Amino acid sequence: MSFCSFLGGEVFRNHFQPGIYVCAKCGHELFSSRSKYEHSSPWPAFTETIHEDSVAKRLERPGALKVSCGKCGNGLGHEFLNDGPQRGQSRF
Repeated sequence: MSFCSFLGGEVFRNHFQPGIYVCAKCGHELFSSRSKYEHSSPWPAFTETIHEDSVAKRLERPGALKVSCGKCGNGLGHEFLNDGPQRGQSRF
């Protein structure tokens, strides 16, 4: 589930059926559909990971962490701190 398409080809952005989103490279569980929400970005948006070890994070700049699969290191995008649907929540 690496989602980075500026060309409108992102298939999971408007997908809201129940399920688990996994890494496209290794199948590691990343996000639950329960934490997914609509957002104006061209990618799917989640408030939290499904497991504590689902992703690895490193600071990229203030307010933004670079996120990769916690198992294989596949790049997944960013976690934007305090940019979720409710105050204090992050957006993945």
